[in-house]
Amino acid sequence: MSPELGRLLFVLGLVVAAIGLAAMLGIRLPLGSLPGDISIRTGNVAVYIPLGTSLLLSILLTLLLSLLAGR
Repeated sequence: MSPELGRLLFVLGLVVAAIGLAAMLGIRLPLGSLPGDISIRTGNVAVYIPLGTSLLLSILLTLLLSLLAGR
């Protein structure tokens, strides 16, 4: 295993741990209510499609991984 891959896995582990800690402390992230998120409720059925949130997370993760990869 290369040192770069080990460093990447370590950083990603820290990020996941920080998100888990924030969730345990009750800190709410402003995700899930962005423009572009679709929420449909009819009777007993609720459908939630997080298009805006997915797009934002995709862009942020692409930038983060590009920075970590050194490109």
